[in-house]
Amino acid sequence: VFYKPDRGTRYEHINGLFSESINWELIEIHLPDMLRIALSIRAGKLTPSTILRRLGTASRKNKLYFAFRELGRVVRTDFLLKYIGDVELRKTIQAATNKSEEFNQFIKWLFFGNQGIIAENVRHEQRKVVKYNQLVANLAILHNVEAMTGVLKEMQGEGLPIDEEILAGLAPYRTEHINRYGDYTLDLERKLPPMNYKTKILQ
Repeated sequence: VFYKPDRGTRYEHINGLFSESINWELIEIHLPDMLRIALSIRAGKLTPSTILRRLGTASRKNKLYFAFRELGRVVRTDFLLKYIGDVELRKTIQAATNKSEEFNQFIKWLFFGNQGIIAENVRHEQRKVVKYNQLVANLAILHNVEAMTGVLKEMQGEGLPIDEEILAGLAPYRTEHINRYGDYTLDLERKLPPMNYKTKILQ
């Protein structure tokens, strides 16, 4: 929903996007309290979650809640207008969203036990399951990155050009080489070469 700065304002081409207007008076009245809350959060005296719990009730008595909601409408409308008018901003957001979705699909793929369902009914146990899943995902990503870096370095050594455009099309969320349902054996006597964290593809 887009909000106009004033109900009487009309726009030539995008007026149909706007349905309501901002109540600036409400923001002005409660601005001192809103600033105090913001400063308390910045100083670490209050956590955002505590404020959200206190203001989370859409009570008619809680005017501060409505003032923050009104300010949020201002910020959101300003961002949405920039979003529809800036092609590069949309590309950046789309790329970040795709990257996030790829990671979510990756950890979901790794969380195959119990069909990806957390059966625990205790909060701290649920958190452990989520953290362990994230840990396994990060380990797999680290392995993939090192293996891909080694292959890319070999390709460079063979004279094949590797540039930013090629690297931009790669992602560490590879699963074809991971055997989820096989036997997992540990060979503690096996010696592995140390990871080379200093390898650079692009100088």
